[in-house]
Amino acid sequence: MSTTEAQAPAQAQARTETSFHMVEYQSDDGRVGDVEVLGDGVDMSTFSQILEMDDSEDDREFSQSIVSGFFEQAEETFESMDAALKDEDLEKLSQLGHFLKGSSATLGLVKVRDSCEKIQRYGKKEDEEGNPVDDEALCLKKTGEILKALRIEYDEVEAELKKFFGI
Repeated sequence: MSTTEAQAPAQAQARTETSFHMVEYQSDDGRVGDVEVLGDGVDMSTFSQILEMDDSEDDREFSQSIVSGFFEQAEETFESMDAALKDEDLEKLSQLGHFLKGSSATLGLVKVRDSCEKIQRYGKKEDEEGNPVDDEALCLKKTGEILKALRIEYDEVEAELKKFFGI
């Protein structure tokens, strides 16, 4: 058993005990560095690719600006989702879910992405597996429930990212 394999259970345990820890990664250009693992709401493989675009590990200006832009975009989208839900506009909810799903996927925010996909599906009158749902009231109810959960997931990952960037 390699050292890495032996460390895996300890790393998994550390993940449950703290919100994040350090992990080594190697970029496409061969640079090796450490990056904090941010809870289970962030896919570190994807997020590390964003971090690789920074000039240095000491200067995270580029990645921080992308994340800050996402925060602004997400807040605006949540307001639009609330309005669309109030107006019972499933089509608009589907569009907004699709939009935020793409943005969150780009950053590796997997829980946010998955909830947005569910909103997108219910907005299309489909269940979470893509099966047709004829009951519009049920779709609106489910979307409202998912939107509440999405806000919690978003708040958690926002706090983790703000802590990571020191903002």
